[in-house]
Amino acid sequence: MVGTGGPVDKFSVWDYVVFAGLVVGAAGIGLVQAFRGRKDSSSDEFLLGGRQMTAVPVAMSLTASFMSGVTVIGTPAEAYVYGTPFWLFAFSYAIMSTISAEIFVPLFYRLGITSTYEYLEMRFNKLTRMIGTSMYIFQTALYTGVVIYAPALALNQITGLDLWGVLVATGVVCIIYCTLGGLKAVIWTDVFQMVIMLSGFVAVIARGAVLQGGLGKIWEDNYKTGRLNTFDFDPDPLRRHTFWTIVVGGSLMWVSIYSINQSQVQRYVSCRTMTHAKMSLYVNMVGLWITVSLAVFSGLTMYSVYKNCDPLTNKDVASSDQLLPYLVMDMLAKYPGVPGLFVAAAYSGTLSTVSSSINALVAVTVEDFVKPLWPSMTEKQVSWINMGMSVFFGAVCIAMAAVASLMGSVLQTALSIFGMISGPLLGLFLLGMFFRCANSTGGVAGLIISLCLTLWVGIGAQLYPPHSAKTRPLPLTVDGCLSNMNITTTVATWSSAVTPLPPNNERPALADSWYSLSYLYFCPLGTLVTLISGLIISAISGGCKQEKIRPELLIRKEDFICFSCCRKDENSAPDLIQKVGPDQHYGLDNPYFTDLELKPTEKDRDFITKL
Repeated sequence: MVGTGGPVDKFSVWDYVVFAGLVVGAAGIGLVQAFRGRKDSSSDEFLLGGRQMTAVPVAMSLTASFMSGVTVIGTPAEAYVYGTPFWLFAFSYAIMSTISAEIFVPLFYRLGITSTYEYLEMRFNKLTRMIGTSMYIFQTALYTGVVIYAPALALNQITGLDLWGVLVATGVVCIIYCTLGGLKAVIWTDVFQMVIMLSGFVAVIARGAVLQGGLGKIWEDNYKTGRLNTFDFDPDPLRRHTFWTIVVGGSLMWVSIYSINQSQVQRYVSCRTMTHAKMSLYVNMVGLWITVSLAVFSGLTMYSVYKNCDPLTNKDVASSDQLLPYLVMDMLAKYPGVPGLFVAAAYSGTLSTVSSSINALVAVTVEDFVKPLWPSMTEKQVSWINMGMSVFFGAVCIAMAAVASLMGSVLQTALSIFGMISGPLLGLFLLGMFFRCANSTGGVAGLIISLCLTLWVGIGAQLYPPHSAKTRPLPLTVDGCLSNMNITTTVATWSSAVTPLPPNNERPALADSWYSLSYLYFCPLGTLVTLISGLIISAISGGCKQEKIRPELLIRKEDFICFSCCRKDENSAPDLIQKVGPDQHYGLDNPYFTDLELKPTEKDRDFITKL
């Protein structure tokens, strides 16, 4: 009987058929793109899709890249235990999309860069670029290990799929279409995988609504236990999720992911025009809203089904990350092929993220390390290096899955990694973009100081997780479990954040203060420390007196939408056309293609005037 605990069915033959078919279909899309683009084997085609992508597929790829198997597995478990505060990330997505589209896109787009970290060398020096690239490679490899390992572990324990078989298969499939198809294969495969992920959520919600007597009943069950108390305005920075931690801390964290992360920037600079690049971020925002809403409601559906018999307390599952796979096998096993669809959804999310990471790692390695060492390489040699690097980083990501096995729940671990490393990097980019007085000495010193601080608090939080008084899990019961009818109602005291708490006498003095800082504040902390320390050290070391700053490397007031909308139409187009030259690209078309910019037609003038 569904919702009463105990063992659940394993995969049927039809589930394996559906699962294998969808995975083969994803790989097939990558291979098709490889054959379609076989005539153009240039590095630019491989890494940036020829810079001719359009907004909608790029937007879906942006969404799929970080709405991975971590989201499919982790977000419903988050809603099951903590309720709907995670829904507040919808505000964070809107803020992130606006900042990324209106500030970062104009800068990166007009520079025509391939690696995000090229900007750091342009603005500061080569050492700063090397440090930034190295931090990105470490962060992405570790994050990808989490993405591979955690869903594979959950699916292994629930469906019986072999753990290391799933891990190796993930790496091999991604390596195949990344190596042969490049960015186009990654983007179009992401589009397919995004559809599969959303279909998995819809199947869970629809079946749950039928079992529980409608969506209204699901809503009512969650309302009674306080899971719909979304808005908590407590300013305490030690509280895990409040309105302020999610909207303020979460917004900056997502800005660090979408604005400077190579996996994301590489997508929108591949668009054929700046309009497409900006539009891809706004369409992506809608995609993020839909995804997080379906994921959270899947968690609410799961609570409604298990409101009288919590599988975690009843020890039917070993961790919160196995809750959704357990639910799927519990209530959908009678429909052959449907559990296979859900597993494919989680697996598709993993594939999309891993393939994106591999492609981005190849891009920064080739652009930031290989080309500067061997500048005379031919395009054919670069293409072979690109493919070889794809195989290498695929193997590295699989190896990092072993490190990920030592960490906590997939959702918080993944976001914590970005906070600890992307926060300081975001501060470095902002330092260069907004402050002319910042120099390379201040930038590097501020980055190192900030990174040491965020790693200190982040690692401390992993070793000494906060008490439930700060995480506040909601009550769960096993009263209705058939196998445990004699157990009384209990309140869950575990946290999906990390492993069980050590005894109080083993906790250091900082455990309940500094180490209990909300993981969503890791990024703001890193960003602010980089900015403040970078400015102070820059001032002490002489500012930018010894460094000539190119004006196009700084944010201009024209980059902000409020100023660009106020310009007079009759003056803006002619001025813009007169200023555009070989060394200045203002986004009429992709900077890689300068013909239209140097010789605009009447149609181009009309387009600029409308902008």
